[in-house]
Amino acid sequence: MKIVILDGYTLNPGDLSWKELEKYGALTIYDRTEYENSKIIEAIGDAEIIFTNKTPLPKEVLDKVSSLKYIGVLATGYNVVDVDAAKKLGIVVTNVPGYGTTAVAQMTMALLLEMCHHVGEHNRAVKEGEWSKSKDFCFWNYPLIELDGKTMGIIGYGRIGQATAKLAQAFGMNILTSGSRRKPELESDTCKQVDLEELLAKSDVISLHCPLTPETEGIISASNIAKMKEGAMIINTSRGQLIVEQDLSEALDNGKLAGAALDVVSKEPIERDNPLLKANNCIITPHIAWASKEARNRLLTTAHENLEAFLMGNPINVVNN
Repeated sequence: MKIVILDGYTLNPGDLSWKELEKYGALTIYDRTEYENSKIIEAIGDAEIIFTNKTPLPKEVLDKVSSLKYIGVLATGYNVVDVDAAKKLGIVVTNVPGYGTTAVAQMTMALLLEMCHHVGEHNRAVKEGEWSKSKDFCFWNYPLIELDGKTMGIIGYGRIGQATAKLAQAFGMNILTSGSRRKPELESDTCKQVDLEELLAKSDVISLHCPLTPETEGIISASNIAKMKEGAMIINTSRGQLIVEQDLSEALDNGKLAGAALDVVSKEPIERDNPLLKANNCIITPHIAWASKEARNRLLTTAHENLEAFLMGNPINVVNN
């Protein structure tokens, strides 16, 4: 059996092991595969099993690789695969849900704390001599914000949204949630489920944890930003397309919003003309919320389990049943 990993470097730049996959067949690992159909088809060759993280697998590719029986997506989101085409061709597609819950929730709070305290900027100022020149024993270049008593609005209240809420509550924050399904059992004195309009109007911080769907694409737009509190802050560790980037940039520059912290953008790697690169009070990290070693190890372990279950005839985490 031939197994191909199309873009292994992102998941495993060398600090994890592929050994568990080697026991299932002849394993070929590409650090990266060019996003051209001909290059992808060439990399797959006559493999029966492939794994992809972000390498796209459209119908045009799948139609040309007749030996393929299984696609393991090394992520939770699987929009890189034409799952309908795969189903028609009898190809099983699996994903890895839940592996990054802790890591993404932690990163969400790291981004929020950075907006509140600007640790990186104050560290830079000290090392560039600004503190040494100060007439006072301390100084700060930005307003410092306490979270206690503030309200976090969480759009999308699945595993990651709930984990984020627990961390925010530990800082004394109140939670408003909005999502596709109401979950009364998750409500408490400090957590209420509301409609989107109320969440936008009452939240000091809005954190995005929803999947990208036709309903959520562009949910942070000029019209919805206008409904937010003056000086609210936005965090996005989900999908870049949830935000209309030009609208967010303008809201940051005109002072409607106090800050934004984003781990994702609409096109990645970020393009140099993205308006958010020059926006006021905008922190951008390179899509790393999921990438702690612990989370990547969980992802790889589940990918092994997914393949083993498929080979045993009882596939799990199938996304194209």
